[in-house]
Amino acid sequence: MSGLQGIWLDVARALALMLVFEGLLPFLAPARWREMMARMASFDDRVLRTIGLLSMISGLVLLQML
Repeated sequence: MSGLQGIWLDVARALALMLVFEGLLPFLAPARWREMMARMASFDDRVLRTIGLLSMISGLVLLQML
């Protein structure tokens, strides 16, 4: 397998793992998840962008540590 194919395989695995984690809360506690989503829908765009940025930075730091 060439290096580029290996990279795309890693990206696909990472995406699959992300989907597993994203599905955990709605599967285990759907009412709580719905409540959390409703609360987040009322957040200002700037707050949501900040949350997204912090999430991306945290992911990059964790990825770098691993």
